[in-house]
Amino acid sequence: MATKTWKPQPLYMLVVELLQRKGSTTDIELFDMVKEIRGDLGFNVLNKELMRLEIEGMIHVSDLTRGKRRVEWLKKEKKRS
Repeated sequence: MATKTWKPQPLYMLVVELLQRKGSTTDIELFDMVKEIRGDLGFNVLNKELMRLEIEGMIHVSDLTRGKRRVEWLKKEKKRS
């Protein structure tokens, strides 16, 4: 029986870091970047994580063409005291 191991970095952190570096990208390009780093990832797992991040207000996902979406990082500005 194969055992699953914990990844040192949660998927949402990896997605956020990649989007912070790149700014915006398509969901397919993002999937390829994440898959290159993580290896064992399904597209539905990434979609679930993108939905969670969008609900939390960290990213915005919009339709580009049929079957392709734009994913962009929403920059949060620090409040000045």
